[in-house]
Amino acid sequence: MAASIAEHDHDDDSDFSESHEINVTPFIDVMLVLLIIFMVAAPLSTVDLPIDLPTSTATPQKKPDKPTYVSIKPDLAIAIGENFVKRVDLVRSLDAMPDVKKDQFLFIRADRGVPYGELMDVLEILRNGGYKMLKLTALEGVPGSTTPPAATDNSKP
Repeated sequence: MAASIAEHDHDDDSDFSESHEINVTPFIDVMLVLLIIFMVAAPLSTVDLPIDLPTSTATPQKKPDKPTYVSIKPDLAIAIGENFVKRVDLVRSLDAMPDVKKDQFLFIRADRGVPYGELMDVLEILRNGGYKMLKLTALEGVPGSTTPPAATDNSKP
C-alpha cells in the first residue's frame, strides 16, 4: 500500500496564476525619468541674459506662455529675448517679430545699475512705437523685508 505525502502534485506551471494587477515599478521609473527631464529643461526655457534685477514684494502675476522680454543691461545694451538690438531699431525689430503684437504685454527687464532716465527713455521709445502694454519685471522679495538701497556713503568724517 503506497501513500502520497503531498496533497497534490508539484507542477511548476500550476503554482503561478495570472495576476491582473498593474506592475507599478516600471511606471514609477518612467515618472522619475520624466521628472528629471523637466527639471533639466525648465531652466532652459527662460531668458539667459544675466541681469541683476531689483526685488519686489508685490503679488506675482501669471505670465503668458511665451512672454516677450526687452532687457536693458548695465552697459545700456538692449536685447529682445537674447538678441541684442540697437536702440533706434527696437520698435522696428519688435514689429518684425511674428509672435509680438502691440496688444500683448511686453516684459521690461532692467538691471539694477541702469539709470532711471535710461529706463524711461526705452519706455518712451516703446510707447511712441505703439507698445503701451508694458510690465516691469523684478525678482520676488520676501514680504515685510526691505532691500537696502544702493551703497552710498552720505556720512561725514
